[in-house]
Amino acid sequence: MRNALPEHGFEFVTAKQADELVTGFWRPTAVEGVTEFGTEPRFGLDSRGWVVETDAGLVGFECAPWYTADMLAELRRMAGEKGGLDVLASSHVHGYGALWQLQAELEPRVVCVGVRDLEWTKAFRVTWPADDVLELAPGLTLHRTGGHFPGHSVLHDTRRGVLFCGDSLKVDLDDDGTPVALSAHKAFHAQIPLSHGELREYLAVVAPLQFDTVATPFELVRGVTTDHVVRLVQRLLAGPPDAAPVALAEL
Repeated sequence: MRNALPEHGFEFVTAKQADELVTGFWRPTAVEGVTEFGTEPRFGLDSRGWVVETDAGLVGFECAPWYTADMLAELRRMAGEKGGLDVLASSHVHGYGALWQLQAELEPRVVCVGVRDLEWTKAFRVTWPADDVLELAPGLTLHRTGGHFPGHSVLHDTRRGVLFCGDSLKVDLDDDGTPVALSAHKAFHAQIPLSHGELREYLAVVAPLQFDTVATPFELVRGVTTDHVVRLVQRLLAGPPDAAPVALAEL
């Protein structure tokens, strides 16, 4: 088991209980045209759902752990104004959140997950399994990196210079939310590093993509660039496998 088990064991709740446990929120991010959806207090993996505006409507990437009635109403309002929300996708299982709920409520035309991760999609129906590269909308392209999971994929927003990086990266922040360190790993909690072969595949995918902002399933961070990631991977390739964070100042 690569991930840490809950301290007090697993707890299963009904939809009604989930509604009673959390309050939903949505807010604009530091990147124009990208809206963050989430819940409070922490619930499940506490993931975030990113909704990205494109010329062809809205694309949802990753999902919040639950969507309240107010959150669903806001998504419907945004979809009505921006040309629909026809595409939902995720980097891998840790970003799925309540994707199943959005498929049931919003009936998007496309639900996309990497073809090598289909075994993790029992709660919803994938309508477009992605191979190594897939354009989801104008300026938004999904690229398989593998590594963290076999089908793990990142979404590159060429217009805004954002890499929705899934768990291919972990960003350490200071108390002000400023990025201070970067790491790449097979499993963060267990500190299992990526192999050199996985890192080389990752480098081949990410190096050509230009970005100055990354969005994990948990936060959007400005100031992490293509050069930072390339230098991190090159550093990891130069020695024994390592999952420890590296200070951005050293990259």
